[in-house]
Amino acid sequence: MHSRNRGRRHFLGTAVTLTLVAAPFRLLADAIAPFGKDRPTAGRRNAPGNTAFESLKQIKAGPLMVGYAEAGPTDGPVVLLLHGWPYDIHSYADVAPILTAKGYRVIIPYVRGCGTTQFLSAETIRNGQPGAVARDVIDFLDALKIEKAIIGGFDWGARSANIVAALWPERCKAMVSVSGYLMSGVAANKQPLPPVAEYQWWYQFYFATDRGAIGYDKYRHDFGKLIWQLASPKWAFDDATFQRTAASFDNPDYATVVIHNYRFRLGIADGEAKYADIEARIAERPMITVPTITLEGDANGAPHFTNDSPYRDRFTGKYANRVITGGIGHNLPQEAPQAFADAIIEVDGYSK
Repeated sequence: MHSRNRGRRHFLGTAVTLTLVAAPFRLLADAIAPFGKDRPTAGRRNAPGNTAFESLKQIKAGPLMVGYAEAGPTDGPVVLLLHGWPYDIHSYADVAPILTAKGYRVIIPYVRGCGTTQFLSAETIRNGQPGAVARDVIDFLDALKIEKAIIGGFDWGARSANIVAALWPERCKAMVSVSGYLMSGVAANKQPLPPVAEYQWWYQFYFATDRGAIGYDKYRHDFGKLIWQLASPKWAFDDATFQRTAASFDNPDYATVVIHNYRFRLGIADGEAKYADIEARIAERPMITVPTITLEGDANGAPHFTNDSPYRDRFTGKYANRVITGGIGHNLPQEAPQAFADAIIEVDGYSK
């Protein structure tokens, strides 16, 4: 336990991300309606369609014991779905049955430090750097003996999907990426943005402080709910929907991994040497050659590009961009499961 805490302290240095051009400025007071009432519905249901996955599985993969959901025929084309922060596998609870009905084998892992995914050793540093999180995807595919998959993701999951598609294209048949191209190196992330854009990243500055690290650990559920409200201002999620996901935040390594991810991306926390080559390649903003569809919600309250022109040249394979309308926010797969599933099916066709 002592060495584990020492590893945590090594990475609780300071704070976080940058990468994107921020969304149009929105005052916090305008973005947050009282939780559970008077939030615009954007014509969607308030309650989730599927309350839970039937069962979860565990498998040793690299430094982790990965928890994951799986559905569909074991001999079907594999779709690997990667969730973001502060979300979990339930972002895909309504996507999975649409895809399994089409014959796909759908696999949805918890990211390191979240839900039932655990580190195998107390000696392993609780590292959240993007290169490590992406390498986990390759280790997971190896453990399952899956050669190639269609990969979809949003937020952290989209970044990992991007990295895998760019650095290990032989493992990615095609990709669906919410908010486009999310790879950027630490040096680029250190460059300041205009104040309006920096305001969108307020939480990274909080995470940069000792107060923020302690506060996030203490108030992880409240923090997650606030981000949901800000990032999806028109999503009328109910408390049951949030609590279903918030249970995954109780993983003992959750807060440490999250804080380190954001601190590393701003260059104020060290990474592990074994991921240095991956991070160097990420910093080069490599091309993505696999067939890709990028998606964006029309009501995304998180930092994002307003269109795909800043990153369109990063995709050299068959490509399409879609804006999903109807008040769709940052958690696009959960807010618009049919549109996300349709994109997976469409991009699969690109690779045939």
